[in-house]
Amino acid sequence: MTRFPNLAWDDFRLVKVIAEANGLTGAAERLSVNHSTIFRRLGQMEEGLGVKLFERYRTGYVLTPAGEEMTALAEQMEENVATFARKLAGQAVAPAGELRVTTNDSLLVHLLTPLFARFSKTYPDLRLDVVLANQALNLSKRDADVAIRATDTPPETLVGRRVATIAWAVYGRKVDFPHPDRVDLSMLYDRAWVTLGDNLANLKAARFVREHVVPEKIAYKVNTVLGLSEAVEEGVGIGPLPCFIANASPDLVRLTPPEPEFSAGLWLLTHPDLRQSARVRVFMDFMATEITKQRRTIEGTV
Repeated sequence: MTRFPNLAWDDFRLVKVIAEANGLTGAAERLSVNHSTIFRRLGQMEEGLGVKLFERYRTGYVLTPAGEEMTALAEQMEENVATFARKLAGQAVAPAGELRVTTNDSLLVHLLTPLFARFSKTYPDLRLDVVLANQALNLSKRDADVAIRATDTPPETLVGRRVATIAWAVYGRKVDFPHPDRVDLSMLYDRAWVTLGDNLANLKAARFVREHVVPEKIAYKVNTVLGLSEAVEEGVGIGPLPCFIANASPDLVRLTPPEPEFSAGLWLLTHPDLRQSARVRVFMDFMATEITKQRRTIEGTV
C-alpha cells in the first residue's frame, strides 16, 4: 500500500521561509521558533517524502526540484488565502473595523495627520493602522488596504483616483536670499545643493539635480523628503522641495516658480477587490474631499 507523507499546510510555508532565509537560522528568527524545531521538522518531511527538499552548502540552503515545487505551492496557497481575505473585506456592509493605510513620512507629517484625525472623529468605529514606507507595499497580499502615494505611474494592479498634483520648486534660506524675486535658476547652479538619496533617484526632482548640477556642487544627499527640507533650513544648500512643505516654513523662500518638471500626482489607491468595501470606500471618499480642500496649497498656488 502506498504511504503518503503527513504534510500540513504549515510545512509548505516552512519550506518557503527556509528558502527565503537561505537557511535554518534566519527561518527560525522569522517564525519565532527554535532552530532545533525547524531542523527536526524538515528532517521528518524529507524522510516522509523520501526526497531531499534542500541541498546543504556552506553558503546556505538551496532548493531541490522537489523543494521548488513545494515553494511554488506555498506561494499559490498564500495568494489564495489573500484573495479570499480581500473578497471578505470587500463584502463588509458597515464602515467598521481596522483599515491599514500606507503612505510616506513627508505626506503624513505635513498633510495627512490632521485629515486622519478628522476621519477618526467622523468614523469612530474605524481604526486606522498607518504604515510608513517609501516603497510600494503589496496590496494584493493585504499589506495595506489603501495607499496614498506621490507618483505619476500608479501600479496597473491597483485602482483609485488622482486627487491633486504635488508642486515642487527650488528653495533656499530667506536669510541667504533677501530678494528672491531677482533670482534666476541659471544663477543658482554654482551654489551648494542638497538632493534626494540614491534610493529616491527616480523622482523627477532628484533627476533634475543630477542632470543640471555638477557632482562637486551636491553637498548633501538624504533618502527622505523630510530630511531634505531640514537640510535646506539649516543652510547646507539650496534644493528642490514640495511647495506644501517649504511654503509653511518661515525660514525658507522660493527661488523659482513651481517647476512642472518636478511635479507628481497625489493618488489614493486600493486593490480592485477592496474598492466596494464600506470602510475603504468611506475612507477614500473622505480623504478625496479633504485633500481637494488643500489642493491650492499642495499645488503651490498659496
